[in-house]
Amino acid sequence: MNDYICYENRELAMINHNYKYKIALIGYRLSGGGSDKVMATLSVFFEKNAIEIHNIIVLDEVSYPYSGKLVNLGVLKNDSNGFINKFKRLKALRTYLNENNFDFIIDFRFRTKVIQELILARFIYNTKTIFTVHSFLIDHYMPNNSWLTRIMYNTCYANVAIVEEMKELIERKHNLNNVVTIANPINFDEVNFKCNDEIDIEFDFIIAVGQYENAIKQFDKLILSYANSILPQRDIHLVILGNGNIDQLKKIAGINKVEDLVHFLGYQNNPFKYLKKSRFLVLSSKNEGFANVLIEALACEIPVVSFDCPCGPSTIIKDKVNGLLVEDQNIEKLTEAINLMVLDEELYLQCKKNARESIKPFLLDTIGNQWLDLLKISYN
Repeated sequence: MNDYICYENRELAMINHNYKYKIALIGYRLSGGGSDKVMATLSVFFEKNAIEIHNIIVLDEVSYPYSGKLVNLGVLKNDSNGFINKFKRLKALRTYLNENNFDFIIDFRFRTKVIQELILARFIYNTKTIFTVHSFLIDHYMPNNSWLTRIMYNTCYANVAIVEEMKELIERKHNLNNVVTIANPINFDEVNFKCNDEIDIEFDFIIAVGQYENAIKQFDKLILSYANSILPQRDIHLVILGNGNIDQLKKIAGINKVEDLVHFLGYQNNPFKYLKKSRFLVLSSKNEGFANVLIEALACEIPVVSFDCPCGPSTIIKDKVNGLLVEDQNIEKLTEAINLMVLDEELYLQCKKNARESIKPFLLDTIGNQWLDLLKISYN
């Protein structure tokens, strides 16, 4: 199979020789990011519905469970990542797409390199193509120049935004006429399978999850808010899952005298076991695409506290029903909300009781069927 790896995930892939359709899912990797998680989760749904799935990734990183075949172009990437190496990978992708005659291509990548993306959209992708947008920062997915955006994306099969606010922003800015809204799904089967695993933590804690390679998650503000709350005095710790440079965050914890109560556990293949054992999750982001971690926490039957940032949290959180929605970027209000979740036991238990029920609209079968409707594929 040329000189790149393609193999099946035999643990999850269905044995099904009566496929009706064939779809290529294209992403940067199957690990770490929210859009990567969505791609992996949808691969499971599509395979279950007699669709042959080929997961094509650019980086050699796989940790999420998925179904179908894996085409790992990341093994072709060298340290230089120069023009010749990029051309080699682009040629391998084009060859694979031409050889397989896909019914659809669905692209989950962020797309910031305009020339490269123009080539892909107009000359490499050779069938009905759907481009997804997973961030309120839509310039990470579409050129800031609306003329270029329309050339690249106005003639494709569809552009999928994950919340209505994002769809409206794309239409308003770029005047595209083929944008639809489909939210991110949650796979209850995966959550149920993983959430009861044991963890090596004996203290009471709240939790935050996300990469801190950049400032978007604002864990510095979260640590400050936590330090100013009543939680340290009550010996309720803060656990943060994710990758990034922790030196500055540890410094902030030290300055605020909570360094022994804030724990950085790194990236975890199974965050659900930590979510399940925590009191509640806090999201302190500057902006979000959909905030998958909110529905993951609610699926683990814990409440959530979140800034009402653009965009996503207000779609998921019903204030004082399944969590607390806090005035955007108001750190004092975030501290008050964290305190309220501890002080008001009745409110906390009510939000906890409603947590799982509140995310029924985001169940994999529900969201998956919306994708089948978009593709005009009948349900099994």
